Amino acid sequence: MDVEILGRALSTLPAGDDHPYRSGPWRPQTVERSATRLDVVGELPADLDGVYLRNTENPVHPALAAYHPFDGDGMVHVVGFRGGEAFYRNRFVRTDGFVAEQEAGRSLWAGIAEPPEVAQRPGWGARGAMKDASSTDIVVHAGVALTSFYQCGELYRLDPLTLDTLGKSTWEGRFPGRGVSAHTKVDPATGELLFFNYGKEKPYLNYGVVDARNRLVHYGEVELPGPRLPHDLAFTENYTILNDCPLFWTPELLAQGKHAARFHPDLPLRLGVIPRHGGKVTWFEAEPTFVLHFVNAYEDGDEIVLDGFFQSDPEGRDATFPGDQRYARMFRMLSLDGMGTRLHRWRLNLATGRATEERATDTITEFGMVNPRNAGRPYRYTYASTGEPGWFLFDGFVKHDLLTGREERYRYGAGVFGSETAFAARAGSQGEDDGYLITMTTDMNADRSECLVFDARRVTDGPVARIRLPERVSSGTHSTWAPGAALPGWADAEDPAVAVGLAQA
Repeated sequence: MDVEILGRALSTLPAGDDHPYRSGPWRPQTVERSATRLDVVGELPADLDGVYLRNTENPVHPALAAYHPFDGDGMVHVVGFRGGEAFYRNRFVRTDGFVAEQEAGRSLWAGIAEPPEVAQRPGWGARGAMKDASSTDIVVHAGVALTSFYQCGELYRLDPLTLDTLGKSTWEGRFPGRGVSAHTKVDPATGELLFFNYGKEKPYLNYGVVDARNRLVHYGEVELPGPRLPHDLAFTENYTILNDCPLFWTPELLAQGKHAARFHPDLPLRLGVIPRHGGKVTWFEAEPTFVLHFVNAYEDGDEIVLDGFFQSDPEGRDATFPGDQRYARMFRMLSLDGMGTRLHRWRLNLATGRATEERATDTITEFGMVNPRNAGRPYRYTYASTGEPGWFLFDGFVKHDLLTGREERYRYGAGVFGSETAFAARAGSQGEDDGYLITMTTDMNADRSECLVFDARRVTDGPVARIRLPERVSSGTHSTWAPGAALPGWADAEDPAVAVGLAQA
């Protein structure tokens, strides 16, 4: 393995840090590296061509008062594949907040578990006092990687190979002043980017579309009865599905400046269907829950079929936190078992205006991924993570067959934790599951990290290749796959591992 040090971040975290989400599997990185000639156990498929990108909350300073794992600075990891070889890089996202705190040598903004008044500078997001860490999600649109923040912020542009920060999305001066939420969606069939944002003042929700040439072609208000906390959207060929979940900041406390998210079981889940490029929203009511992530949606005659993860206990009131009990209340809404997340299907009938729903499985999973070619279209398989009891950690994944109900499971092993399992279609593939699943693991037993590659048709066989990374990396969640054909200059570069600025070509 050949490793080059690209940079180092100033960290003021204490030696021997014992915070449950800054230690163990969540121990953050401070060094940025580039590695080639990676050690591989097994054989890398020659028809695996493109990049796996994963975003990570990676703090470098103690919080002003109380650290929450969603507060960390954005760090992106990439593993690139071409011709049976692989390369690796990790880089911090150079957000305005990260740069300012590096210069100050300390935290300057409030986190999710802190009152806004502790912030020492004006902030971003729906609260207005938080740092836009751009550490939640990552997608690739128009050949550029975009990182985003869950409570709305900028879209930071990264070269998908070098991970150099290229600046922020501007959309020719039309980027929304209140930012964009995490979980923008890219439709591979049209190249369009779909997004939303939200806030505490009217309009409480906005929805927009950016075309394949990176031009904002629609941006409009969506009427809601008050401030909400949407986290995701779904889309079909002709529609986008937004949501009004009954878990939101309690209005009485919000009027006092307190941001306490509470579940309101007396209110229904509302699912709003809007034409792709704007128009009248048709709202459907369903059983009350909070949906953190949707999997996919598609049109079936007069109906829209929508799949996502239903939470039986959105506040995690019965959750058990096995770590330091000082943090039990703060972290009760993190574990999959505590929230009771299960794959669920809603059918929204556009002719009758009625919704029907059913649980797809009793298995607790979340963070479902599909073959991108089937996004917004009929599909059969989703690959969803299973959770370590009591923790925000992934201990394996399940391949759900939504046609037969069959489930195939793989567990990484005790003390080994993974990321979202992105699907990479095999070059020239035809079948929906004809491709590979890729994830990045943190192994506490061997003190190492690997990138694992699975044959999506035989997940229980285990990985066909294990790629050793140069350092044990912090546990992370959201990821994406970008085929080489979607990356400018990829096919022309002799060695993508050392290519510079291909996203700017």
